[in-house]
Amino acid sequence: MKKIPIYQPYIARNQKKYVNQCLDDNWISSRGSFVSKFEDNLNSYLGSKAVTTCSNGTVALHLALLALDIGPGDEVIVPSFTYVASVNAIRYVGAKPVFVDINKHDWNISCASILKKISKKTKAIMCVHIYGAPCEMNQIVKIAKENKLFLIEDCAESFGTFYQDQHVGVFGDIATLSFFGNKTITTGEGGAVFSNRGDLIEKVAHLKNQGLVTDGGYTHDVIGYNYRMTNIQAAIGCAQLEDIEHILNLKLKLAQKYRSTLSKKVLFQDCNPEKSSNWINTILLQDETEVKSMNHRLKKNNIEVRPGFPLVNKMICYQDSNIEHLSVSESISSRTICLPSYPDLSEDEQSLIISTVLDK
Repeated sequence: MKKIPIYQPYIARNQKKYVNQCLDDNWISSRGSFVSKFEDNLNSYLGSKAVTTCSNGTVALHLALLALDIGPGDEVIVPSFTYVASVNAIRYVGAKPVFVDINKHDWNISCASILKKISKKTKAIMCVHIYGAPCEMNQIVKIAKENKLFLIEDCAESFGTFYQDQHVGVFGDIATLSFFGNKTITTGEGGAVFSNRGDLIEKVAHLKNQGLVTDGGYTHDVIGYNYRMTNIQAAIGCAQLEDIEHILNLKLKLAQKYRSTLSKKVLFQDCNPEKSSNWINTILLQDETEVKSMNHRLKKNNIEVRPGFPLVNKMICYQDSNIEHLSVSESISSRTICLPSYPDLSEDEQSLIISTVLDK
């Protein structure tokens, strides 16, 4: 029986053509026309003022924090129910992650929990649009402004997600994207930082390029990083972005099918699929016993699944930060299973997954 993977990249129509163009022109590293083209096209799609690409989504977060001058002695409020990269980047700059709980309905960062954790050392809030569902941005923006805090939006899982007809990421001070192989559009590895503040993106672009003062020279005025995206990666990104509406439409149909057929058996994250990237369709079960049983059935049918994100504040490397009880996060994390969610999932594969979840 053929294995059904949790995710596999969509191959865009012009992907090979653009990559071959890079090879034919011998522009394969971080210089070349596709980098600027990809950045321009991203900026247009996102509706932001400025964007710059980088080597992956984790360094995008690192650069965003550096651009805001967040460092030792500062605290950054962040959900524990997220991929560990969101929190690692906070540690990279020497700041302290302050973990908060999530909402029961959308599994995103809780505004009530944020308010309880703001201190004199708090410098920023990092909200993560988990699994592609948008956070409650109106309330979070209000909290950030009233407390004079920076707002960082981790949009790694939410490319193609809209909140009040605007793409997520344009509400805060700065935002990040990931183009890893399992993301809505991919460049293999890759990421981007975007903002409505051009000065922040100028700073990010300077830092990602080794702090180079003059293009082509060897003068550096700050300690920078080699965090650039290659022209080949950008070429793949350009092709992927051309097909974004088709990709999102395929993912929407899959999300709607999962929800319509499985909603009597399992619970879903509260969001409007038509406004979400529907990155990974994740189901919530009654208890850990049901999770174990479900995993067994799916594995038996050669269907790859993933658990929900384990809580970062319970990981060995973060237990010194905050070991308090985050009741909703703990409940959601222990009862979630991520189902195969790639755009090219066939009708037969979808049917097998659905029937297995329903135990038929």
